[in-house]
Amino acid sequence: MPRHPNYVPHGVIPACLLPFFDDLSIDEASFRRHLSDVAFVSGVTAITINAHASEVGSCTFDEQRRVLEITQDEIGRTTPIVNGIYAEGSLEAARLARLAQDGGASALLVFPPGPFTLGQRPEMALAHFKRIADASDLPIIVFQYPLAGGQGYPFETLLKLCDAVPTIRAIKDWTPAVPLHEKHIRTLQGLKRPLNVLSTNSAWLFSSLVLGCKGLLSGAGSVIADLQVALFQAVQAKDLRRAQAINDRIVPLQQAFYAPPFLDMHNRMKECLVMLGRQKRAVVRPPLMKLGQPELQRLSDALRHAALGEAGALPQAAE
Repeated sequence: MPRHPNYVPHGVIPACLLPFFDDLSIDEASFRRHLSDVAFVSGVTAITINAHASEVGSCTFDEQRRVLEITQDEIGRTTPIVNGIYAEGSLEAARLARLAQDGGASALLVFPPGPFTLGQRPEMALAHFKRIADASDLPIIVFQYPLAGGQGYPFETLLKLCDAVPTIRAIKDWTPAVPLHEKHIRTLQGLKRPLNVLSTNSAWLFSSLVLGCKGLLSGAGSVIADLQVALFQAVQAKDLRRAQAINDRIVPLQQAFYAPPFLDMHNRMKECLVMLGRQKRAVVRPPLMKLGQPELQRLSDALRHAALGEAGALPQAAE
């Protein structure tokens, strides 16, 4: 199975959704279509599977293996695959890392262990990542959660991780505190062995990218990968006028996707794919539930504002 050697996570990396039938089994044909829809958007540099956007918390080990198999078969020859490592304990995380390596993934997105909500010591985080690195030599993206929930790594711990585990190549930064987010960007991307900072602050993506992120990794890319690519490229080109115009289209969708309850964000994205004619159903696994009509109307209005799929809708680059 092809891999992408020396892959360094960067650019626009959408996290793909996972379609289900009404009986809650995986709709493989619809998933294949979704993968192609997202991966072949011009400017997308990789895709992520087995992560929050695919409701990985409700998926068994065998289902995650099947998701990777389908992804490799559908797009693996052309697109790097980032496979999520979502596990409560280090042993299962290592097992998933071996699965990802054997299945042809190009990188790992390592979620923090759930027990860290009760507190963590730096030694725990180091041991967790070393066990994963011992199981796989794939590049690692550290998923940096907000500190308030206990699963985020304090700054000094993050530096120790990056120093002790050479396969760590990037962080997916969900830090909501802007000064700390900027500190991550300036420090990690300025190390002797620089690490890319990928934004996942999708509710304020424009502001986050302007601080200097080398990319973004977001479930919203399942719906608006073209707009994310356009925004990222405009920011990289320092074309502020164009970036602001693109962001104006994105903001209503950001507000609709990330409204309370936050847990419904990917539920909302599935509904948008149905409205856009890209998927047949918007089925989610419990505890998620079908959205009500008022919220569906808000999503429809936001899609209309974003003008998705309209030819020539993206503002042109500055001369």
